Formats: sequence, C-alpha cells, structure tokens
Amino acid sequence: MSSADEPSANGPSGDGLEDLLSRVGLGERAAFSALYDATAAKLFGLCLRILKDRTLAEEALQEIYVKIWHNSGRYQPGRGAALAWLLTVARNHAIDRLRQLRAAQARDAGEGAEPDSLAATDPGPAEQLAMKQDRARIAGCLGELDPARAQAVQLAYFEGYTYAELADRFTVPLNTMRTWLRRSLMALKECLTR
Repeated sequence: MSSADEPSANGPSGDGLEDLLSRVGLGERAAFSALYDATAAKLFGLCLRILKDRTLAEEALQEIYVKIWHNSGRYQPGRGAALAWLLTVARNHAIDRLRQLRAAQARDAGEGAEPDSLAATDPGPAEQLAMKQDRARIAGCLGELDPARAQAVQLAYFEGYTYAELADRFTVPLNTMRTWLRRSLMALKECLTR
C-alpha cells in the first residue's frame, strides 16, 4: 500500500480513498483490500453504535463491503468525500438491519414468542480507540450545534430514527426536520474537516 493510501492519525486520506474507490470500481482486488484495511475500523464502529451487538455489526460489515464492491462505480468524487460515501452506505445498511430486527422482535412478541436477546459484547482495543477518537471529534462538533439540532442528529444517525419520528418527537413539520438535519450535517462536515 502506498503512503497516500495509508490511514493518517486522523483517518485515511480523502484523496487516497477516492483513488481506491475508483480502482475498486474497476474490479481491482488489491485496491479493495487496501480500502478495507483503511476504513473497516470506522465502518465497524458505526455499525456497532447503531446495532449495539458485536456479532450483528460484524455481519453487517461483511454485507456492507459486498455492497461497496458492487456499487463503488456509483461513487462520484464531485458530490462528496469518499469517507462520507462509505459511512453513508454503512449507516443506511446498519439502520436497515436495525429496523428489520425491531420488526422481527415486534412480530415475535405479538405471537407470544420471546424476542431474541441481543446482548452486546465489548469491542477490542483497536475498535475502542478508534471509537473514542471518533466520538471525541464528533462530540466537539455536535457541541457547536443548537442543542435540539444536535440531539436530532444523534437520534437520526446513531439511533436510526426516521425523519417522521423525529418530526413528531420535536413537534416540527417534516420538511423542517429535513432542513435541520441537512444544515446540521453541513455544519458537522465543515467542523470535521477543520
């Protein structure tokens, strides 16, 4: 792996990830391996925060990288950073899995069956360090937002709440909630790139 593709102390280089994604789009297995090495800890941490279960997060991560392999050609560098695209793929997949689990548990509870226990296990030292660093940066940036908007972002992106659920919770119109989240994410993106 070249030095441009290696993760820095603050995470992988944006230009390096863009290059890796474009090469993955061409079917280069070595680029896919390098992309995995550079981003797996961050994507796993995100999955673990959403799913709150190590085994589920590991399964989701495998499925996410299959999606990335098949869809990397869809990434457009001019529309956003490569890491943001990867995190969006991971977040959306993890939230879909969480919703499927909730629906299955509700269905099982309705039938009188015991829902499966989703006991979380602790992440390893590398994951804990990556998660701690990410949490500190994100918490600092969230602290710059209006408290209600920061809470809405946390519920949407870490807990899997939908726009409609958030609009009800904060008693604002649906389009207002969409605007809150869009503007908050732009502010967070600006803060995280400083």
